[in-house]
Amino acid sequence: MGLRVLITNIELWPPSGTVLYVRDLALELQRQGHRPAIFSAAGGGIAEELGAAGIPVTDRPDRLPWTPDIVHAHHHAPALLALRTWPATPAIFICHDHSSEDDRAPLEPQVRRYFGVSQVCVDRLLRDGAPSERTGLLLNFVDTARFRPRGPLPLRPRRALVFSNYAHVGSHLPAVTEACRQAGLELDVVGLSAGTLALRPEEVLGQYDIVFAKARAAIEAMAVGAAVVLCDFAGAGPLVTSGEFDDLRPQNFGFAALRQPLQPEFLVREIARYDPVDAERIRDRVRAEASVAATVARLVEIYNLVVAEHQGEEWRTGTPGPRPGRPFPIRELSYLRLAWAWRAVPREHRNRLKRLPGAEQIRRGVRRLLGESG
Repeated sequence: MGLRVLITNIELWPPSGTVLYVRDLALELQRQGHRPAIFSAAGGGIAEELGAAGIPVTDRPDRLPWTPDIVHAHHHAPALLALRTWPATPAIFICHDHSSEDDRAPLEPQVRRYFGVSQVCVDRLLRDGAPSERTGLLLNFVDTARFRPRGPLPLRPRRALVFSNYAHVGSHLPAVTEACRQAGLELDVVGLSAGTLALRPEEVLGQYDIVFAKARAAIEAMAVGAAVVLCDFAGAGPLVTSGEFDDLRPQNFGFAALRQPLQPEFLVREIARYDPVDAERIRDRVRAEASVAATVARLVEIYNLVVAEHQGEEWRTGTPGPRPGRPFPIRELSYLRLAWAWRAVPREHRNRLKRLPGAEQIRRGVRRLLGESG
């Protein structure tokens, strides 16, 4: 019988890098004979897709149909809530964002391994206090069965796509639009902020020759066979070539690679480096080296190692697994529950509430009163 894996995430909608990571991880775990479940603020199409596949999704970890063998944790608040619900269950924690408050490392004895999907995320974990001997890089993946190769690219690019939830007139979209105008490319946009969210981007990406994206979105576009220029609201990066691939992948094709300002002139130069033969080489590397199947197989090895360590500690000490190194204070519990209740409010309502007069002062006051969870 496979492992029972509880995956935590702060939300399952709208689709984002971590949301899709959780979906693909859970489905692949199930395909490989394991029993995943998701603890998250539920709702939306991803939760429905997982439920239809028979994967439990709950916003209450104590309502799982079984006790997990391991917690695969993302995001600080749901990670801590899961660890407190199952104090004898070991965990790993994966950081997906080098700056977000939600991705702070939970420094708990139950967490036996910490991973970042990029080197800047690993550095962030170490700054947070994660032990260096138990912290490492675990690169991102793509579902190669979902994102299938497109036909051959044309000798000259014709169609381009901005593939980003952050693309709008106040971010990187104007610079990309002007660069494509100068390069004679027809440009479309897919993403939440543009009001063009694609629920099945695997059916869209193959229609484009050049894709402007970063991180997971860039990996998906590469897996299909598009040429990819790294670009998002944080800045611009290079067109990914086979010569630069090994340097860019540990950066998750993300923020650390976006070193150039968002200027049309730079993007035009990167568009001019378009090479359909090289894009095929990159496609083949991504599909061979970054598949979800291979990554999940590696994760299962890590899970088994962590569970074995946990069981060995039980045998040596005669106590049921790693316990928190400090009591769980009422103040911390209150903070976590309030944070979780806030996340249960629909995003559009949260955004309106944040804009109310005095909202920021109230937030700071609550934090001072309750203290932030460790």
